[in-house]
Amino acid sequence: MKTIKEIEQSITKKFHTKIWTKFIEGINRFKLLDDGDKIAVCVSGGKDSFLLAKCFQELKRQSDKNGKSNFEVIFLSMNPGYNAENLELLKQNAENLGVPLTIFDSPIYDTVEKMGGNPCYMCARMRRGNLYAKAKELGCNKIALAHHIDDAIETTMMNILYAGKFATMMPKIKSKNFEGMSLIRPLILVSESEIIAWRNYHELKFLNCACRFTENCVINENEPGESTRRKIKFLIKDLKKLNPAAPLNIFNSANNVVLNQILGYKKDGEYFSNVDC
Repeated sequence: MKTIKEIEQSITKKFHTKIWTKFIEGINRFKLLDDGDKIAVCVSGGKDSFLLAKCFQELKRQSDKNGKSNFEVIFLSMNPGYNAENLELLKQNAENLGVPLTIFDSPIYDTVEKMGGNPCYMCARMRRGNLYAKAKELGCNKIALAHHIDDAIETTMMNILYAGKFATMMPKIKSKNFEGMSLIRPLILVSESEIIAWRNYHELKFLNCACRFTENCVINENEPGESTRRKIKFLIKDLKKLNPAAPLNIFNSANNVVLNQILGYKKDGEYFSNVDC
């Protein structure tokens, strides 16, 4: 593993175009930062969240240097019930990468296990709620998650194929349950392949899922028990073979909806039909 300084410099040098530029573009294009923000960058322990943390550290450094620092950042990590080995890896990576983590415990895994049903869905909802609550307790008005463009593309396809609706992963969302809080996704324009390249270049090892329900799963596209999202990943790879621009077109389609050429749409829960117009 390279030094912290080398890892940090690589983001704005070797990976400047594919990571740093896309990170800044996402923030500016979707207006993710405002004066006076205090942002809780949520670090789950995976490659995406640690990269997001390093990007925010660099942004804060540059802003302070230029006398334009008008936001605060803390790095928040929740322990939902990781085993000892995974929790130690999270802490060791934070130390090795110079990320000052605030770690808090939440028995989410135990709770989800008792509830039954869809563990991934319930875990995601409970994780987000706990992160919002802790961030607000610490005086933050935003939480930053490390979803990338591939996550957004997969979410769009999952909604189309499994929910029968066109909806994507939004770069910014106002919380309905925590007044004054918002969720932002600053890596929304960064591709997962570039994050993997950054990780591999520095020979870093991060948590993958670390979930007790899935940590023993075999990653195989033909296995019937694997997640829907993973199946969609393989589908998108096949689409890319047919048309290299297909994944990006799926993402861009959410910004190019032609309202007079769709049957109908929903806004704030209310349905509007174009057929009746």
